[in-house]
Amino acid sequence: MNVALRQTTALFIDAYRELAAGKLFWITLVLSGLVAGVFAMIGIDEESMTVLWFRLPFPVDSSDISPGALYKLLFFQLGISIWLAWIATILGLITTAGIIPSLVSSGVIDSMVAKPISRTRLFLTRYATGLLFAALQVGLFSGVAFLVLGFRGGEWLPAVFLAIPIVVVFFSYLFSIMALFGLITKSTIPALLLTLLDWFGLFIVNRLDESLVQIHESTKLRIQTAEERIERGEANATQMVIRVKQSEDPTVTDDYEPTTEELDAANPMLPLVRRTRDDAIRSEAQIRPWTDGLFITKSVLPKTTETIALLDRFILSEEEANQIFDIFTPDNGGTDVDEETGSIRVGNEDLQEAAIERLQSRSLLWILGTSLAFEAVILAICCFIFTRRDF
Repeated sequence: MNVALRQTTALFIDAYRELAAGKLFWITLVLSGLVAGVFAMIGIDEESMTVLWFRLPFPVDSSDISPGALYKLLFFQLGISIWLAWIATILGLITTAGIIPSLVSSGVIDSMVAKPISRTRLFLTRYATGLLFAALQVGLFSGVAFLVLGFRGGEWLPAVFLAIPIVVVFFSYLFSIMALFGLITKSTIPALLLTLLDWFGLFIVNRLDESLVQIHESTKLRIQTAEERIERGEANATQMVIRVKQSEDPTVTDDYEPTTEELDAANPMLPLVRRTRDDAIRSEAQIRPWTDGLFITKSVLPKTTETIALLDRFILSEEEANQIFDIFTPDNGGTDVDEETGSIRVGNEDLQEAAIERLQSRSLLWILGTSLAFEAVILAICCFIFTRRDF
């Protein structure tokens, strides 16, 4: 066991030295630290947001959002969602793209397989080196962000270090795909380009999923609003019909049940709202198979967007999330019924709240479990190819 551990450690160190020899490795690490440090230049007071001594022309001040919530927002939206999940990931993929192709290149693989170590362990060791780079990058960024949150935001939040495992897992989805392409093509550039193309495909699927969820939730809000309005309208119309009936015939009791025609005559809005509800029900029935089908499709794919979004659940409190939601969600009024046509206008806040609740209801098991299962299958294919192919 000690011999195997020493062999694996030696291979890991060799692969790390090869990776660290590239300038882009150090450039990306330095940039991650600088991006987190830039947050310290941003502040907020009673008048507005500031960058160093400059005031930003945004109608947001400390009464709208606390400094702690502001820095958490910057950490998540700019640092994680834009820098680490996009720019730094692309740089990381470029930096690590050659790890597997260089392993299977002529001359290198011969010396490697001659050592008393299994091919599977050799491949997984090289694979772990790429994940180490992602961990170092996110660790540096999270450490600086932790200090900025503490000194500038007034809140020491160890939860920011959850970014390390979450972003590394996110990166591993893409890196496993690139490792497979690297084995198949034995070339760095094709492996990188094919991985970026796959990532773009996942991005399109995620955006389509979010759009369909919004459409579906909008339709459900229309149905719910229409049914509530019909219930209130029928209750009021019933009282009106009973009073009229009792004025004409004193024997009519309070439990008299008017017909639909009598209710519609008493409240002409009812048939209009019923028509709106029925249209919304038909629309919901048409949309549901698409949302369910896309959900099933995503179940077998890596959930890149949802994995990064997990940080939002752990870092922001409900009060801070509501502050941010109120600032950045345009308010066009609540969901209501047009009194002339019976159509329903869905409010932005109601729609966004329903869509966010729907997306966040997806379990950790679905997000991480199925994504890691996808990665495990890809790695199993890689190990099979690596152990069986005569390089």
